[in-house]
Amino acid sequence: MNASPPEGLAPPLAVLLELTHRCPLRCPYCSNPLELERARGELATGQWTRVLDEAAAMGVLQVHFSGGEPTARTDLEALVAHAAGRGLYTNLITSAVLLDRARIAALAAAGLDHVQISFQDSEAAGADRIGGYPGGHAKKLAAAREVKAAGLALTLNAVMHRQNLHHLPEMIELALDLGAGRLEVAHVQYYGWGLANRAALIPTRTQLEAATATVEAARVRHKGRLVIDYVVPDYYARRPKACMGGWARQFLNISPSGKVLPCHAAESIPGLSFENVAQRPLAAIWAQSEAFQRFRGTGWMPEPCRSCARAEIDWGGCRCQAFALAGDAALTDPACALSPHHGAVLALAEAESEAGREAFVYRQIGARIPA
Repeated sequence: MNASPPEGLAPPLAVLLELTHRCPLRCPYCSNPLELERARGELATGQWTRVLDEAAAMGVLQVHFSGGEPTARTDLEALVAHAAGRGLYTNLITSAVLLDRARIAALAAAGLDHVQISFQDSEAAGADRIGGYPGGHAKKLAAAREVKAAGLALTLNAVMHRQNLHHLPEMIELALDLGAGRLEVAHVQYYGWGLANRAALIPTRTQLEAATATVEAARVRHKGRLVIDYVVPDYYARRPKACMGGWARQFLNISPSGKVLPCHAAESIPGLSFENVAQRPLAAIWAQSEAFQRFRGTGWMPEPCRSCARAEIDWGGCRCQAFALAGDAALTDPACALSPHHGAVLALAEAESEAGREAFVYRQIGARIPA
């Protein structure tokens, strides 16, 4: 296409490389798409190193190695070393169940800066049930301690929902016990597998209010020792969040097969075609791709977004959520109280959270998603 890059467009701050969709865990809120990429469709090592070269040349500062489970790739150390050699800050986002002392030492030697380990609960029985992986919690604890012993920065990702929020105080204590410098208390976001399992995951309003109070008190109590990030579920919000810092403004995501996306869930929006790094340079996709330009900035916005004082604060909220809940990615995010769909979404959240469903549709190839 012949489109010119938007005037003054800055490079993305960070790029997330989804190296694979393979993962031994089966978390029912996984951010990967419902149709998982097979191993044979993944980019090869040389293709990923070229992506890293292009990202560094663009001015990207951070690279996040993710998946699925990125440690399922035997070339992870080589990719980390290549990124570090290009001056990129390297972060590994992992379930940690495939990590041991030798692998962590090799990654540290390759130049890895930071490790984020996801925890499904504060105790083994709940964590292993949620992740669908017996023995996983014990492996995570051991890996976290090895990460600290290797001198790497450690963040715990505590993915919270109705079935584990009662353990939030213990999750905070777990982060302190493991020596993490940062804890991300992240309520499930309802896209992909999370959307398919929303009725089993969405918290009640009472739970959410209690969790918010717990986080605020812990931030004060542990200031200087533990930084706590807090991501709330949009369904109870009155204003939307600036999803990914705004569509195609600060972040890009590359799928295992090389598709370049503005966010994890962008493929859920019909009518958008995403270009592939195997066919076009990353910088050209970032600047000129039709899909990236579709919701970038404010020109696409309808009312009430267009004239809203927050238009360049929340950037219209989440396009994937607008499609999932209102049927049109170009509408006001229903998380916003000004959306005509907001009341229905709030009522849905309250009804599902009170219904008491517990069974999960676990993430796996070929899983049947309820209608």
